[in-house]
Amino acid sequence: MPITPELLQDLMQAMESEGAIDFAGLPFKQDELREIVASHVCELAMNMDSFNESERFLMLLAIVAKLNLENLVLHMQLQHDHHIPSKIAVNELMLKFRKAD
Repeated sequence: MPITPELLQDLMQAMESEGAIDFAGLPFKQDELREIVASHVCELAMNMDSFNESERFLMLLAIVAKLNLENLVLHMQLQHDHHIPSKIAVNELMLKFRKAD
């Protein structure tokens, strides 16, 4: 199945039903932001044409991990900047991940 920006946009929107993204206050439309991201991800995927399946999978996992880390840091920075106590203690979170190993 060919991956298209439109397909990714639909999948992104479907995934948001499980965890909504707060677009409030941004000077952009939600659909425009999804389109930009989906196009970028498709471009990344096209640049992996020479990768074998294992390399492609590893690269996608690295991208997901980086984005999750970036999201966590931004979330924690916002909480810190607005003096909002964190619901998740970083040490507890790290222990939880270490136990999963």
